[in-house]
Amino acid sequence: MAQLVKIQDYVSRYQIDLARYPTQFVRLKKSQWDRVKMQWISGEDITEWQHDDNDTNIESEDKERFAFFKKIFSGRQKVDEEDIEQVDVSNELMNDEDAIPEEETTLTFEPRIVYAPQSIHELKRMFKDQFFHFQMKWASSTLREKSYVDPRFMRDTLLRTLLLNLPDNYLVFYYPILKVKKAPIELDVVLLSPTECICVTVLEAENQAVYVGNSERFWVKKVGTKDLKVLNPTINLSRMESVLTQLFKQDGVDMPIRKVVLTRNGYFDYPGAPYNIQMVDHRNYGEWLDQLTKSSSPMKHMQIRAAQTVLNNVQTTSFNRDIWQRSTPLVKE
Repeated sequence: MAQLVKIQDYVSRYQIDLARYPTQFVRLKKSQWDRVKMQWISGEDITEWQHDDNDTNIESEDKERFAFFKKIFSGRQKVDEEDIEQVDVSNELMNDEDAIPEEETTLTFEPRIVYAPQSIHELKRMFKDQFFHFQMKWASSTLREKSYVDPRFMRDTLLRTLLLNLPDNYLVFYYPILKVKKAPIELDVVLLSPTECICVTVLEAENQAVYVGNSERFWVKKVGTKDLKVLNPTINLSRMESVLTQLFKQDGVDMPIRKVVLTRNGYFDYPGAPYNIQMVDHRNYGEWLDQLTKSSSPMKHMQIRAAQTVLNNVQTTSFNRDIWQRSTPLVKE
């Protein structure tokens, strides 16, 4: 499961200490999955898990991670154990002794299972779906601050797909808003793997649309018998590349940038596409995503530095929790 570092201008837990939180995130996920899996295998009633959406209760350091369970199955068949993640995510900036103690974790994860899963695969799917919601909280709150989350992100199928399918060693920036020379600039999707930065511009409006590409300012989008103009997505990609290249250069970050135009539900017709831009449509989307998921390298020092460079230049809009109901938002560069 990829890590959601920043979404738009929401306050992010990763802004507190980027060297620690990626490993803490994975350690928390693994420990909870191991516990959930063993309870399921031993025949516990996991439909009795307690879940509280109240932020105060969730973030209490003394709160128990899980409620204890009742037995419902006297003899569940033995199943093959399946790990939630196979990727080594230990990074070069952090030693084991630097790990954040469990009692210092300011946001715990407690899954809420509404029915008893019948297989380990179903259990894993339910667990990951719950963890997606947990990720959204990490990417929109800290112990002292919180941001309003647009409900559309909870229903965003691309965001969910990226987070649930990419390995833990990917850091995801989802339409982050940066401050460059005091001007806000919204990027599209930025994926930081251990070895490269992938900029993704998405075209997903109508199903089965065909995008006829060229080097002009506008492309033609064919939907049925209609021809419509859409802004050339490579323009935005080039802007993203330019902004990130400038920031990386300032901080001495050496990381290649790859550019991708993506449509999961449409097609590209662009025989003369630029060699440095990958066109991913409905025909090769599965293959492209599968290639990304095969990244087994541990997190790298340069990857963390690249992510920190982006975080150093983001805009953040949030509220102090103690004045959540009566204050104006805090906007920070």
